[in-house]
Amino acid sequence: MKRRNMGGRFHVPLATVLLALSVGGCGTSGGNATGPAATTAGGTPGTASHVTTAEPAAWRKWGLTPLPAAPEPPADKPIKLSATGPVPVFAHVPTSQKVVFITVDDGLEKDPKFIEMMRDLKIPITMFLMNDAIKSDYGYFKRLQALGDHIQNHTLHHPAMNTIPLVRQKQEVCGDQKILTQQFGTAPFLFRPPYGAYNDNTKIAVGECGPRAIVWWRESMQIRNMQYQEPGGKLRPGDIILAHFRGPAELKGATMTEMFANLLRRVREQGFAVARLEDYIQPPAGR
Repeated sequence: MKRRNMGGRFHVPLATVLLALSVGGCGTSGGNATGPAATTAGGTPGTASHVTTAEPAAWRKWGLTPLPAAPEPPADKPIKLSATGPVPVFAHVPTSQKVVFITVDDGLEKDPKFIEMMRDLKIPITMFLMNDAIKSDYGYFKRLQALGDHIQNHTLHHPAMNTIPLVRQKQEVCGDQKILTQQFGTAPFLFRPPYGAYNDNTKIAVGECGPRAIVWWRESMQIRNMQYQEPGGKLRPGDIILAHFRGPAELKGATMTEMFANLLRRVREQGFAVARLEDYIQPPAGR
């Protein structure tokens, strides 16, 4: 998948969208409101939450070799978000630490074994959730949130944002923001556009609805291997990896845990640790 901007508009080739729909990509449709207070472990933005290392036996249970331990995140966060002004877009975190960040999109698959895997391995993930996909079982994602995984905005219905007018873009972002805040007790401060497609109106909508940055990616996990955006076909410090909540129907018979285990194998092969994305971001004051 390639990125290119023309006149401020982000273009996604049709073949890329079809690939996303067919192989684990973002497909299928699935304001600040008060809600129950989230615990520190539940992904409250800006809290200190260094990643805990799992025991070797936990890795063996899932047929894996342990990853390197994640280093302490920097006190001076490399990404600083402002409560006002233009919404930035980033696909990696400026850092020299040999860490990458795993993001998991939409919420279509709700495999209980994946929660068990995350509890055992203590791998941090950032979830960009779409309400259409998660509304049948908010509790599933609350269990992941309780492990320290943060929940961010991914629209209500999963449209290609650069194909709809500003008023609809605001409905998509603000609507998801309101529901996620009500359900999970903390307002998302990051947004990921479905299919990676966005334009200038998306930035306006995101800024007016609450999130303060748009998050892209440099690698996307398929079933066994990663697809790289940058030349060279390798991970780099600070890269953001895209994965999805997917099951056997979309993964050619593979389970969510099998796909995620393959992701961790690819990360380990290149000697990287997995860190929590939000530990490297300074959210706006008061968030």
